[in-house]
Amino acid sequence: MSRPNTFQSYGSVAKTFHWLTALLILSAFPIGYFAHELAHHIQSPEFDGSQDTINRATFLFSLHKTIGVAVFFTAVLRILWALSQKKPGLLHPERKLEAWAAETAHWLLYGAMVIVPLTGWIHHAATDGFAPIWWPFGQNLPLVPKSELISELFSTLHYYAMLLLGATILAHVAGALKHHVIDKDSTLLRMAPGQRALPQPPAQQHSALPFVSALVIWGVVIGASSWFFVASQNLAQSAPSLARQSQSAEGSGWGVQDGSLGLEIVQMGSSVSGSFADWSANINFEEPSAPGPAGDVTVTIAIPSLQLGTVSDQAMGADYFDAASYPTAVFAADLVQIEADQYEARGTLTIRDQTVPTTLPFTLELDGDTAKMNGRVTVNRMDFNVGAATKDESTLGYSVDIAVQLTAKRAN
Repeated sequence: MSRPNTFQSYGSVAKTFHWLTALLILSAFPIGYFAHELAHHIQSPEFDGSQDTINRATFLFSLHKTIGVAVFFTAVLRILWALSQKKPGLLHPERKLEAWAAETAHWLLYGAMVIVPLTGWIHHAATDGFAPIWWPFGQNLPLVPKSELISELFSTLHYYAMLLLGATILAHVAGALKHHVIDKDSTLLRMAPGQRALPQPPAQQHSALPFVSALVIWGVVIGASSWFFVASQNLAQSAPSLARQSQSAEGSGWGVQDGSLGLEIVQMGSSVSGSFADWSANINFEEPSAPGPAGDVTVTIAIPSLQLGTVSDQAMGADYFDAASYPTAVFAADLVQIEADQYEARGTLTIRDQTVPTTLPFTLELDGDTAKMNGRVTVNRMDFNVGAATKDESTLGYSVDIAVQLTAKRAN
């Protein structure tokens, strides 16, 4: 069998690329489907926290992502090879509409073989989360920052590009079967393994119209996907937000002007950072003349406002924060000056149905009626029955780092 293409048939290299790509893509589809079904189950209130289920979902997502990366590199090599080769002629170039549809489908498939895995890869690289790609070159991509906005955008693009890929594959297969079963010509056999006598296609010229048509279709899909994403973001931003209210929440002495309340966990050996968008703080504070009592604080946190990368929904599940039953967490503490700008908030942290003694060390910078504080504390999630069924620290670490930063002004 000839390695390069001829005007009559595809060569052995093109055939190998074709069937290898088909095998990888047709494997990625069902694996991705079952992985997402497991993810939806894990995020549902019915999930019992089974470690086996979590491990199975992690395995399937990692397998899906790894196959996707393989598809990307295989597709790049396939396209480079195709560009260097003679393109076999159509057996029925006189059927103008059919010829246009077939070649448009080919260009759509070439685009999909790159765009679908690449958008999924960018989605993975832009966020922190579980299920790593199985390869030794890390999980990040050059020029792709850690950004939930970028991750969600490319997740949307990946989804709609995947739908176009699926539809194009169905059309491509249907066309091949039509040639083989109805027309009874050699179109399908030209890509089949092995060597055989094939008819000589009639003289013809390939038009640029199918390539332009494919570009237009991809432009519509990418543009519409981006529009859907932007529209959903605008809708979310227009909803009432406790986060905005929290920035102006006042106690009897001080009002928070801005700040952040974040946490960091280790999942599958990787650090995953997140933050609560909705929280409020009631602060009573007077700088003491000597180390000792300095006031008190009560922080109320809206648990459903947690953004934690790709595992945000999972964190709300019944075995984790159980946000449906326990929508708020509360930290109530006395403020104590240790020395100079070193303070501690000594009190209790209530998450779910557990109240645990907790001390938050923090620094405080005072400038007239403005105070800036930074604090960090590490707690054990098992103390709060968060992920109690996930006892394997290699899957989800016990330690959770909580960081708070805020600027407050004294109330007049």
